[in-house]
Amino acid sequence: MADKNATEEAPITIKKYANRRLYNTATSSYVTLDHLSQMVKDGINFVVFDAKSGDDITRSVLTHIIVEEESKGQNLLPINFLRHLISFYGDSLQSLVPRYLDHSMGSFARNQEQMRHYMRDALDGLMPFQQFEEMGKQNMELFEGAMKMFTPLYGAQDNDEKSEAPEQDLNALHEQLEAMQNQLNAMKGKKGKKAK
Repeated sequence: MADKNATEEAPITIKKYANRRLYNTATSSYVTLDHLSQMVKDGINFVVFDAKSGDDITRSVLTHIIVEEESKGQNLLPINFLRHLISFYGDSLQSLVPRYLDHSMGSFARNQEQMRHYMRDALDGLMPFQQFEEMGKQNMELFEGAMKMFTPLYGAQDNDEKSEAPEQDLNALHEQLEAMQNQLNAMKGKKGKKAK
């Protein structure tokens, strides 16, 4: 039992060679960024070392995976988020950002099962508008709070501009959810006609 836990905790070592090839030491085989991406999705922990220098380059490889996914059209990172993130490089609050992002993503990951449940309900024709609106409000409040904490001048913005942005985002989310509900209702109607 102890050996199993030790194996689960010990990260797999990946070596990156000068020719940009990645070598998985656990499987004794070369892998691609797609393989590493799948390992992350499967919850397999790994570290990447430069084969020549021995430096830990895990962060840059994971960032490279994100860039590859974004270039394929898997757009998870909104432009405004990227701009905010870039603006914190070299800022006096830079050291707080990683901890905040880690905490936020941890909370999001813990709530993902609840979100999947909402999506299953949506596909059954039961669109949980209130739950999505509530999650949208909570996410917006979390982001607003973070911006206030990180940027002292954030609270000094024009009040009209500051109060309209969350409401506009929530309205846009509500409109998207309503459109999805209409599509689901249309699909459900077509299935009912076929059954007759």
